[in-house]
Amino acid sequence: MYDGVIQDLIDELGQLPGIGPKSAQRIAFHLLDADPADVNRFAATLTEVKAKVHFCATCGNVTVDTECRICADPRRDATVLCVVEESKDVIAIERTREYRGRYHVLGGAISPIAGIGPDQLRIKELFVRLNDAGITEVIIATDPNLEGEATATYLIRQLSTLGIKVSKLASGLPVGGDLEYADELTLGRAFEGRTSIASATAPA
Repeated sequence: MYDGVIQDLIDELGQLPGIGPKSAQRIAFHLLDADPADVNRFAATLTEVKAKVHFCATCGNVTVDTECRICADPRRDATVLCVVEESKDVIAIERTREYRGRYHVLGGAISPIAGIGPDQLRIKELFVRLNDAGITEVIIATDPNLEGEATATYLIRQLSTLGIKVSKLASGLPVGGDLEYADELTLGRAFEGRTSIASATAPA
């Protein structure tokens, strides 16, 4: 244990994802040794991010504007919608250069253990978009883990009544992995080989 604010800094850093106690300690002492101007710039950037960054009013992606750059781009295919869990997944898919449609960010995945159900995600907003936007295909691109599969199953069941083509990313993504860690080739092949789950037939 260190004195006062040093330990406070280590504790705060240790709460970041993927940062264990030893990493938190290394980062803390790096900041202590850094030039004060660099630390001040870092602190100012954190403050600015919290003040300016919010979620896109249309898709839920992070942005500094009312709409993110993808939603605002008229060259994107507005008839195809890719549903992902988090904003970081949008970046992962964009790196493949295989997809030219638009996105819908759920803000997480269904996880009963964590107390997250459909009502805690942006699923209602998804169905509002499907009713208004002339979308003909929805691609489910949730993470290939238990929570992601549960979310995909729920969405597929709900979407099957809408008469919209529903597809899911194909094999190539490892079970138990996250989209953000998949390389461009793996994600690109998954998009090319996605399988249809529901046809775009009119509901009875």
